[in-house]
Amino acid sequence: MTVLDLDTIDLDQPIFDPEAFRLSDKEAELNARARKIGQANFAPRAAMYDREAIFPTENYRDMHEVGLLGICVPEEHGGAGAHFRGYATTAAEIGRYCGSTALTWNMHVCSCLWTGPLSDDLEMSADDREEHLRRRAIHYERIIDKGAIYAQPFSEGGAAAAGVVPFSTSAKRVDGGWLINGKKIFASLSGSANYYGVLCGEMKPGEKPSRRDTMYIAVPADAEGVKVVGDWDPLGMRGTVSRTLIFEDVFVPDDAALMPRGVYYQAASRWPHMFMTLSPTYLGIAQAAVDFTVKYLRGEIPNTGPEKRRKFPTKQIALAQMFVMLQQTKALWFQAVTEAKADPSKEQVLRAYTAQYTVMENANELCQLAIRTCGGQSMLKTLPLERLYRDSRCGSLMLPWTAELCLDRIGREALYKPGETDD
Repeated sequence: MTVLDLDTIDLDQPIFDPEAFRLSDKEAELNARARKIGQANFAPRAAMYDREAIFPTENYRDMHEVGLLGICVPEEHGGAGAHFRGYATTAAEIGRYCGSTALTWNMHVCSCLWTGPLSDDLEMSADDREEHLRRRAIHYERIIDKGAIYAQPFSEGGAAAAGVVPFSTSAKRVDGGWLINGKKIFASLSGSANYYGVLCGEMKPGEKPSRRDTMYIAVPADAEGVKVVGDWDPLGMRGTVSRTLIFEDVFVPDDAALMPRGVYYQAASRWPHMFMTLSPTYLGIAQAAVDFTVKYLRGEIPNTGPEKRRKFPTKQIALAQMFVMLQQTKALWFQAVTEAKADPSKEQVLRAYTAQYTVMENANELCQLAIRTCGGQSMLKTLPLERLYRDSRCGSLMLPWTAELCLDRIGREALYKPGETDD
């Protein structure tokens, strides 16, 4: 495994040219930082993490060292202070070099994005705001000073992750804190994170669970009653190590709350783009598939023969089709993440669903086209394309905005105004 010298690396071109896409100086710098460490360190390690289905621990150490673990931590707490688009474009650059790293980093960053710039847009009482600012500072300090990793176990195997019913994982109020009980499946970073940001329903005596009572609580990985169970041998995204988490009467103190009561429900209702944060990984994979195809056809991939296949018209046309699809995907996605804010318009929400669907489906389509264009050698595990294909296939399945749910919501919400029925 070769790790390149960060100071001498010849950087790839950015996915989003700072001038053409009018990135801020901060966004451009963060993108470049991710591109440098991704190209130098993450790409050479990616095959090992995939082959052995192990968590990319070394990559997280690198991200802490260069300040990317705290990308959405406010500057006054020592972080980079990035907002939604700054995170999203940076995550795409990481996904370009290691899908599992980018996807798990999303889970970590959301603990800062949701509690930071996103929560700043939401309504809270003065007391709740003061308490929230105090509590989030505790979590930020762990990340910045100690390199703590936060996971965000979401799925439970039912409809809760899609926002249809309350989470079955429960939080019961007790003296000085909460008792957590439940199970999360496909829990990325399980066994590797220091804290699990658990979404759970508050249990109130004599009342039915409600989505409005969803709590977002950081559970220490070493807390009594936390268990990681099951195997992990999936098709793709193997380095995420998304094993099942069990919580059995796990006590956490009040300061473990990542959001005050009711704020997560408000966020899910008023800040829908918060559920697009999986998509940058797959945009990065789409870019990687095109990058590989260009280098392969130019004869720049080692040990694949000296012939420059770019001279064949069929290859030129195939690459042109890939380039068109990539540019269409990038343009739509960038517009959608640029519009991310509290209380977006109906058109903006529909565009967000459309961008999510387009990225998840086109990433895999681009990988298929790359394999067909590059030919038989591209299927070898010594080359990255077959891994990109497997990783890309998983995106359309991921809650809360699966490809099916996006299509369902686009069709329904384009045809009906709020409250309208056919009765």
